[in-house]
Amino acid sequence: MDPELALLAESLRTAMTASPSGAKLDAALAELGWLDMLDEIPSTAIPLVFRLLGETGAHASVLNDVVLRAAGRDGGGTAPLPYAGGSWVVWERTDTDASAMDEDLPLHRVAAGDVVPLSAGRQAVGWWLVGASRAMLSLARSHALDRVQFGRPIGSFQAVRHRLAETLVAIEGAEATLQAATDQPDDLACLLAKAAAGQAALTAARHCQQVLGGIGFTAEHQLHHHVKRALVLDGLLGSSRELTREAGAHLRAVGSAPRLVHL
Repeated sequence: MDPELALLAESLRTAMTASPSGAKLDAALAELGWLDMLDEIPSTAIPLVFRLLGETGAHASVLNDVVLRAAGRDGGGTAPLPYAGGSWVVWERTDTDASAMDEDLPLHRVAAGDVVPLSAGRQAVGWWLVGASRAMLSLARSHALDRVQFGRPIGSFQAVRHRLAETLVAIEGAEATLQAATDQPDDLACLLAKAAAGQAALTAARHCQQVLGGIGFTAEHQLHHHVKRALVLDGLLGSSRELTREAGAHLRAVGSAPRLVHL
């Protein structure tokens, strides 16, 4: 990684771990030049910021800025966002009245809003899901190395290894799809990337919960926090199931499938 980019990544990670999530983290990111980065280096800023949000478990309302900028409007406000099942939500820029979907998020259902460009937003949520998936995998891997049964770490058991391996393959595939959509953004590529990231997060939640067992359900463990966040994010801007169905309908309509990645 470029030294300047590595320094920026470290500054962002520090802000996300040191600052409370929500409005205070919004302010910290603004101080680090988030909006300038979004304007000048979006293909770097979006993956970096949103993946770190997933890895750290923090949250901020910066998805609004991505969607507003894509629509040619100023950042700093809010925009209604489509949600799974045909509903709409707004990610408020306030810490009050947490969402029923996730008590940590100021996400609220609203009437249908204006149609806005979704590709950049889907990229952003996709990277957020990949970050959350990696956080879940890290927790499960650490547990598999530390937990001993029958005199051996459970990570030495084939069934546990298979679950961790399948999770890693799903995450790496989703990240590759997201990178392709970042390098050559178009509506279909971003739609498929978001779907792949959502599916990877659901795979990670399922397998990592199995590896962690009962401890993963406890309020004291971080896994359940990442699982809930992944479930909410999967539905934002279209769930993996809905987007896969939409992509299939599109490909049937045009009668061909474009090459998304040139090997």
